Amino acid sequence: MKGLYPILIACVLLAAILAAGIGAVQISPLQILGMIFHKIGFDLGIHYNEMQETVFWVIRLPRVLLAVLIGATLAVCGVGMQGLFRNPLADPGLIGIGSGASLAAVITLVLGTSLLGGLSGQYTLNVMAFLGALASMIAVYRISRQEGKTNVAIMLLAGIAVNAMAGALTGLVTISANEQQLRSITFWSMGSLGGASWSNVLGILPFCALSIIGMPFFAKSLNALSLGESDAGHLGIRTERLKNSVMYLCAIGVGACVAVSGIIVFVGLVVPHILRMTAGPDHKKLIGASALGGAALLTLADLVSRTIAAPVEIPIGIITSVVGGPFFLYLLMKEKKKQSLI
Repeated sequence: MKGLYPILIACVLLAAILAAGIGAVQISPLQILGMIFHKIGFDLGIHYNEMQETVFWVIRLPRVLLAVLIGATLAVCGVGMQGLFRNPLADPGLIGIGSGASLAAVITLVLGTSLLGGLSGQYTLNVMAFLGALASMIAVYRISRQEGKTNVAIMLLAGIAVNAMAGALTGLVTISANEQQLRSITFWSMGSLGGASWSNVLGILPFCALSIIGMPFFAKSLNALSLGESDAGHLGIRTERLKNSVMYLCAIGVGACVAVSGIIVFVGLVVPHILRMTAGPDHKKLIGASALGGAALLTLADLVSRTIAAPVEIPIGIITSVVGGPFFLYLLMKEKKKQSLI
C-alpha cells in the first residue's frame, strides 16, 4: 500500500502526543512542544506550570518512550517468529520466553528476600526476568537441535512443554505467596508500564534496538524461507544461521521487554497480521511497518489502561487481550473457512 509508512508514523506521533498530554494533569500539544524546545535552549513563549513540566519529563515521557520501544519490539519479533514458523498465528511466546520470565519473576517476588537478601528489588526483578526468558529459550533451542540442525516442529513442541513446566512451577511458588506478593504477581503477569522510568528506558534500549535494527537484515532470507526450507537452501539461504539469528533476536528483545513490563499479550500476533493485509507478505516492508504499528498500538493501549478507570490503573495486558482475543478468533475462523474450501 502506497503511503503506508507516513500514515503509520503519523499514528505513532499522534498516539505519543495523546499519551503524553492526557491524564490527571492535562498538557496540551503546544505545551509539550514548548517544553521540548525549552529543554534544548529555545523559548517559544508558551506558558506551562512547574507541575506540568515535572509530570511530562519524569512520568509521561519515559512511559510513552517505553510503550513505543516495547510495542515496536514485540511486533517485530512477532514478524520474525511468524516468518520462522511460516505460520501467521505464531508469536514469541511459542519458544517459552514469557513463561520463563514469569517463573523467574515470581520466584524473585516471593522468595527474593530469602534467596537474594539485599539484592531483592525492582532492578533485581527485571534482571531475573530477563535471565529467565533467555534460559527458557536456550532450553527450547537445545531440545530442538537434531543432528546439528534446528527442527522447527520439535521447537514448537518443546516450547509448549517448557511453557507447561514453567507454568506449573510458577503455580507452586505462587501458593506460598502472601497477599501483597499475590497482588504484585497478578499485576506483573498481566503487564503494566506503571513503573516506567528513564532507567528502564535506557536499560532496555540496547536490547530493543538490537532486535528492531537486526531483524530487517534477515527480511530477504525470511521471504525465501516462506517457500520452504529446502527451496530456501537451494536459493543460497543458510537456513540454520537464519533460524538461530531470528530466535536469538526475539529472545533478547522480548526478554528485555517482559523483564520491564511483564507479560503483554497479542501485540506480536495481531499487529503483523493486520499489516500483512495492507503491506503484503514482503518482510522488507512488513518488519518496519509492524514496528510502527506495534508502537502506536501499545502507546494507545497504555493510555486507555491508565485513564479508563482513573485513578485505578488497569493492567495493559487486559487492554491488549480485549483487542487481540476477538481478532485471534477471527483469524481462526478465517483459517477454518479457507481449509473448508480446499
